[in-house]
Amino acid sequence: METFNWWCGGGTTTVVVVVVVIEVVVVVVVVVVVVVVVVVVVVVEVQCCSSRHDGNSRSSRGSNRSSSSSSCSSQCNIVVVVVVVVVVVVVIVVVVVVVVVVVVVVVVVVVVVVVVVVVLVVVVLVVVVVVIVAAIEVVVLSVVIVVVVVVVVVVVVVVVVVVVVVVVVVVVV
Repeated sequence: METFNWWCGGGTTTVVVVVVVIEVVVVVVVVVVVVVVVVVVVVVEVQCCSSRHDGNSRSSRGSNRSSSSSSCSSQCNIVVVVVVVVVVVVVIVVVVVVVVVVVVVVVVVVVVVVVVVVVLVVVVLVVVVVVIVAAIEVVVLSVVIVVVVVVVVVVVVVVVVVVVVVVVVVVVV
């Protein structure tokens, strides 16, 4: 019964709360990592593009300057797209993992509660059967005792009657 009370009472709540806390911690860590990676990539790329642009503008002529800056901006655009794609993929993966974990936890808790309830029902049925069998045994034993008592009484009566008859016959004869 204590197991049943634990699972159907505070136990399931404790399990779910622990899982939710773990999931929140994991999601926060993933978000922090994604933000740090994005910031680092953007800062490095901005510095890289600005240094290329500055170097090209000092050492090259006007026509070369425009082509190198457009090349730099296209590289920056590629980096931005890659970072956005990575962030979206990470967010999708985290959401999927969280949903899967929630579903698994709910299924496990439900299965455990169902198993505990089934075990308790089986135990109750076994106890009922044992009580019924014991009651039947008591009834049968009572009937046997009554039959034995009746047989003993009948035998005693018959013996007494026979003895009385024998005594009467002996006395009369």
